[in-house]
Amino acid sequence: MRFQDAARDGRAVVYAAIQADPLVARAAELLANASQAERILARAVMNGESTEADRWRRMFPILFGPTPATDNPGQTGVPRSSDRWRSEAILAASLAVADRGEQVRSQVRGAIVEELTARLLARRIPAAAVRRERRILFDGVPAEIHPYDVTVEVSGSAEAFDCKWGARGINADVLHQLDDARTHALDEEEPLRVALVVFDAERSCRVRLEAQTAPHAETRLVGLEDLDSLARPGRAGQ
Repeated sequence: MRFQDAARDGRAVVYAAIQADPLVARAAELLANASQAERILARAVMNGESTEADRWRRMFPILFGPTPATDNPGQTGVPRSSDRWRSEAILAASLAVADRGEQVRSQVRGAIVEELTARLLARRIPAAAVRRERRILFDGVPAEIHPYDVTVEVSGSAEAFDCKWGARGINADVLHQLDDARTHALDEEEPLRVALVVFDAERSCRVRLEAQTAPHAETRLVGLEDLDSLARPGRAGQ
């Protein structure tokens, strides 16, 4: 089993420009340190249903309630000034994504989930071992056309991740690609843990996953509620 950079075709060139957009890095960094409520806010806003900031502030009062002059952790439901700042920053970044055209917005959201996944993984393993847009090659097996979104390239504990914005992105092609890589690695007596990271409610993902006939019993699902597990030791792939 070996890893290789994706081919520099037209798709890769276009997507590389999306990944290099400063908004992607800014949003991913904010979301890496966000609470679950802030991540739910980001998902709702980035779906582009409304670009009115005040509307979102009213819908998430726990994040944008009145901030006291001095932080008071004892006031239940009242955000501290530092939390309010992060919520405002997440709202601003999410609105910037929502303001993009529909096709570009979809690409930016996907890139954000990939970047967020890579940043969380880098909290438990050396950042140099976390790679993006890589193919996994096996002897005697045709290489997959599409690369894996994020890989962890550590001898003896490699991992492959496919990242999706929503549950609707879970399909047979994705599940086959992940499970095929795992089984080919087993054939070569190489451990490879595979996972699907989806920036959506786990329940929605489970419903979508259960409707699929493609093999996925050995593919770990990481939904929005469980994103921080990517950074914790012992919670890789499976």
